[in-house]
Amino acid sequence: MIQEYFQIFLDGYYGYWNYLSSEILKPSWHNYFWWLVGLSVIVWMLELVFPWRKNQAAIRQDFWLDGFYMFFNFFLFSLIVYNSVSNVAVEVFNDFLGLFGIENLVAVQVGTWPVFAQFLLMFVIADFIQWNVHRLLHHNAWLWEFHKVHHSVEQMGFAAHLRYHWMETVVYKSIQYIPLAMIGFGLNDFFILHIVTIAIGHLNHANVKITYGPLKYILNNPVMHLWHHAKHLPAGSHGVNYGISLSIWDYLFGTAYIPNENENEPLGFEHVEEFPKTFWSQITYPWSKKN
Repeated sequence: MIQEYFQIFLDGYYGYWNYLSSEILKPSWHNYFWWLVGLSVIVWMLELVFPWRKNQAAIRQDFWLDGFYMFFNFFLFSLIVYNSVSNVAVEVFNDFLGLFGIENLVAVQVGTWPVFAQFLLMFVIADFIQWNVHRLLHHNAWLWEFHKVHHSVEQMGFAAHLRYHWMETVVYKSIQYIPLAMIGFGLNDFFILHIVTIAIGHLNHANVKITYGPLKYILNNPVMHLWHHAKHLPAGSHGVNYGISLSIWDYLFGTAYIPNENENEPLGFEHVEEFPKTFWSQITYPWSKKN
């Protein structure tokens, strides 16, 4: 059994290395790496042509650091360890279920639904789970120490979207796994769904002013998300505007907060100026910080 898990671990490295090499060296329309690059360039151009904060530099504070985070969290973290470890974790979990005669977790079959309906359901359910996890990152003192990396951004720009501690990937994916596994999606390709969420996330963090009009009650947007990053929040609040792609959850559960559209609202958290400034010091901060 241990040997089998070790082989899965090794195969995870080989498989992901081959995948990543192909992504970078063989550009195509069905390619996460180059779509990420393309979306980043497009949203950056929008920032340069239609800047909301006109006094913010094109190469803003921490621009290159956030760019590194973007590729580290999207690709390098999986190559270093996550892909192999998560493959083993899934196999161990399935073997554990097998002890009780459970061969799969599917409880609701939607595989016969039209593809668009499945994508929409996946989008809504995944976003609701992420909204709850995001609230947890703010309300749990231990998890907040990891989430501080994302909130240490003091000038918003598209690349801030993927500036977060790698532990968030572990938390989000672990909590999402069982609920999503219980729904029998018949989708063979989540590519479109993933690209849509990346585009929304980039725009939410971009230096552009978009509210989507009446659709602001459904879709998260840069104005709303700016207040999520605001340094000064309502008294007693752990956070506001937790929506990832959708804003509807914040309006439904009373966590929506947009007191004004001040593009120059200070960002971060109390004593953010004391937070580490380099990649390594930030990702080791939760374990090395002084209490």
